[in-house]
Amino acid sequence: MNKRELVDAIVERVGDRKTATEAVNAIIEEIQRAVANGEKVSITGFGAFEMAHKPARQARNPSTGEPIKVAESWGPKFRAGADFKEQVNAAGKKAAKKK
Repeated sequence: MNKRELVDAIVERVGDRKTATEAVNAIIEEIQRAVANGEKVSITGFGAFEMAHKPARQARNPSTGEPIKVAESWGPKFRAGADFKEQVNAAGKKAAKKK
């Protein structure tokens, strides 16, 4: 599902495309702003968004085998909540039975 499909799904529930688009955009922007400012965003039953530190490290160039330095960085991290994990697990089990 992409952003347009998400908006379409919300339009079915609220009935107005403009309201649905504004809601989706507002949620995404607020999560991005909060995480970029070092805040943790927890949505009960869904999961948590937070900033994660990736320290500097040594790696290897796969084609030459030469060691290279990878600089430290910060990136977003998402951890799924228990309800979300349970829902995905149940759907996975159903999909596995169909095969």
